Amino acid sequence: MNRLILKYGRPLTAVILAIFAWVIYRRIASGDGIFPLVIAAVIIWALGAPALIYLWPRLTVNGYKRAILKHGFGEGPIPVNTLYAVPGTSSPSNPRGSLMATGADDLLYVGGWLDLSKGPQVLHVPDMAGRYFSVQFTDPSRSSNFAYVGKRATGTKAGDYLLSGPGWKGTVPDGMAEISSPNQSALVIGRVFVEGDSDLPTAYALAKQIQLAPLKQ
Repeated sequence: MNRLILKYGRPLTAVILAIFAWVIYRRIASGDGIFPLVIAAVIIWALGAPALIYLWPRLTVNGYKRAILKHGFGEGPIPVNTLYAVPGTSSPSNPRGSLMATGADDLLYVGGWLDLSKGPQVLHVPDMAGRYFSVQFTDPSRSSNFAYVGKRATGTKAGDYLLSGPGWKGTVPDGMAEISSPNQSALVIGRVFVEGDSDLPTAYALAKQIQLAPLKQ
């Protein structure tokens, strides 16, 4: 829903205004006074609409954080800087993956919460041999994705990626690409394509190899 609000903020605004106009019309038609209603509507609109558009996406991302750290994806809390691979495809009818349920039946999800306050982390991805996968990083302060690792962005060969926080001045090890986070924290969501039931064990084995580890200095 946060993506819908960010993308369709103006149409949503138009819909809300149309509802207000209809309410005012009904009050005029019934002979009731409209000035108190108009004043209340203006105040609610002036304060409520910007607050909803600004705060809702951020609340959504932080809701994911609380769910990940307190409940996980069905097998208990997931520690900070740990990625958990959901063993089955996610759908609304699958309670094990309810947090990630999107209706997709051909993806395995990987999720966790990144904390760079104590230093950089290294994301490792295995050789996917051409298989579609992606790992996205979302800034919780803006609810926007700031980086991707995956088939379309970086290819499918095995690799290590240095994840650094704001102001980090260290040296990037040879063979690693640096991903600079605008925030000390980030939501991490990964996806691995599953061709079918027979492919599930292979896809799950690959998903479990998408991992985070502290940078060895």
